[in-house]
Amino acid sequence: MTPSNRTFALVTGATNGIGLELAKCFANDGYDLLIVSRGSQLEETREMLEGYGVTVTTCAADLTRFEEVDKVYQAVVDSGRTLDAAALNAGIGLGGAFVDGTALEDEFSLIQINVMSTVQLTKRLLPAMVERGEGKLLLTSSISGTTPIPFEAVYGASKAFINSFFYAVRNEIQGSGVQMTLLLPGPTETNFFHRAGQDETEVGAMEKFDPADVARDGYVALMSGHDTAYGGGSSVEYEAEVLNRMESELQKAQRHRLISAPGSASRPR
Repeated sequence: MTPSNRTFALVTGATNGIGLELAKCFANDGYDLLIVSRGSQLEETREMLEGYGVTVTTCAADLTRFEEVDKVYQAVVDSGRTLDAAALNAGIGLGGAFVDGTALEDEFSLIQINVMSTVQLTKRLLPAMVERGEGKLLLTSSISGTTPIPFEAVYGASKAFINSFFYAVRNEIQGSGVQMTLLLPGPTETNFFHRAGQDETEVGAMEKFDPADVARDGYVALMSGHDTAYGGGSSVEYEAEVLNRMESELQKAQRHRLISAPGSASRPR
């Protein structure tokens, strides 16, 4: 096939972790790609993905800025291609006490990337899919969105927003022919916890899921028409969500505090 008649997918946060593995899944299935990151690894990632025999376009964008998110959408428009699938995966974490351990500007950046850029890109991309009656949209959230997360208060709340947003929009477009899937990973072996300043927490130090397994679970769910995927350790994460549904918000917050509190990695057993 020529690049003009292959399927075409967008992946944000595509240069590392789950996003990179999602991009590999798409490339392995013959999708041409538009990959998005603000990092310096875009060209290296492009070259690696083109080894799958697909065409890869890059877009360097800072998703903390409204106009930069629209720059991603404009890159889709400028491609002249029908967007068959999108994985809105970009996200960041932030650990520390809300009162005196985190900076407000960092929390606003997290909200912009995790929440606002996801809403903005969904608003830009979804109408065309609905209009033509086909398309696939994957939102990467977290099992953290099903419980309050002490010492990750804003991060957990951002993922709770994405979960609610996903199920509401998915309900609105049911019967449209567009497939929406929510990926709910548990702790995954990426740079996420280190960048979030959580190396000394139990959740940061514990054994984690392989991002390739997490991405594969999300990708298979998207392609097979499932609404939700529990990435990497599906049964473990499903059981965690069931427990979260059974407990009160106060109980869940206290249970999670045991693994997210600073210094919990070295707490006596």
